[in-house]
Amino acid sequence: MPVETLRKEEVFKFLRPEQVDALSNAAEVVRLSAGEFVYYQGESADALYVLLSGQVTLRLPGKAGVNILIDQLSEKGTMFGSSLSFRIGSYATTAQCVEDAELLRVRTSVLKRLLDDDPRMGYAIQSKISEIYFRRYMEAVRKLQAIVMNIPLEQV
Repeated sequence: MPVETLRKEEVFKFLRPEQVDALSNAAEVVRLSAGEFVYYQGESADALYVLLSGQVTLRLPGKAGVNILIDQLSEKGTMFGSSLSFRIGSYATTAQCVEDAELLRVRTSVLKRLLDDDPRMGYAIQSKISEIYFRRYMEAVRKLQAIVMNIPLEQV
């Protein structure tokens, strides 16, 4: 895994060179084709992903095959998949490639160890991850609100 790929990503800019090296050894570039799944809701959340190219959707699976689109990721450098900040052991959504994609896959166990060993850097990264997730959450709430506001109310 090229160290330079890690250094370019915003979420890892707080790492010292030796931390980048350690994380680089726990990371790999993954290439997936359109239609392939990155992970499924409920699977063990063992990796954080950074979109290097392509497009990935995050969906919340529902009953009878109905899925709610949470986000459509196409911006290079977008982080997804980690529940590290929330201490949740499984993925909350299903991630699927809409087009061929290249992803940076980072094992969360190594990242967590780095965060625990350096609380200042850990706080900075956790803050960045929380900011990303909060923005995604607020966008999902806006989408749901738009859907609800368009449901016709029945007159009594």
